[in-house]
Amino acid sequence: MSHPVIEKLRGGLIVSCQAPTGSPLDDPYILSALALVAEQNGAAGVRINMPAHIAATKARIGVPIIGIEKVVTERLDVYITPTFGVARRVSESGADIIAVDATRRLRPEGEKIENLIRQIQTELRKPIMADISTFEEALYAADCGAEILATTLCGYTESSKGVPLPALDLIEQLTRRLDAPVICEGGVVSPAQVRQAFDCGAFAVVVGTAITGVGSRVRQFAAGSRRF
Repeated sequence: MSHPVIEKLRGGLIVSCQAPTGSPLDDPYILSALALVAEQNGAAGVRINMPAHIAATKARIGVPIIGIEKVVTERLDVYITPTFGVARRVSESGADIIAVDATRRLRPEGEKIENLIRQIQTELRKPIMADISTFEEALYAADCGAEILATTLCGYTESSKGVPLPALDLIEQLTRRLDAPVICEGGVVSPAQVRQAFDCGAFAVVVGTAITGVGSRVRQFAAGSRRF
């Protein structure tokens, strides 16, 4: 039996409620409203970026919040909750689970992912979702104690470039090898793919852009209009 808050996600849909910086949707009230709609329509949990958005969402919903903070720099590729200081902000804003980039890429100040995982568990006492891109990264994150493995970064790193998404083969490999929950995230665009992910052994499935990516969806439909 895993952590109680993780068990609440078992077999469920997690909706990623995020918006690009500068978008009219990039607002705590609006994103928390999207999260509330997700909860009211069957989502088992939500994934939220930025402390202000997490806090606003926490005040409105009851399902688990997977919290992150994206910190983009020119120097490093790692940007999902890259340091303990960032993880602390995510935790204090109300996240139930903290997601971190758990790839083996260079981190701020040369910090090691194993140290970050240990410090979050020791000082913040929140479960960790390790966002990985490869089988080897997942094994290492599990060895470091991460409670959840997620395929979030598969296809988006040099070592996983070109992998078809959603990463169903990776899900199957990980669930055969590991006892820890494996979450499918990335490239899921239809209910049929959600079912496929569960058939491959996924513990839960994250869907973002296909549900909450309003800008992306409008562009897709607008491309089919007579103006283009």
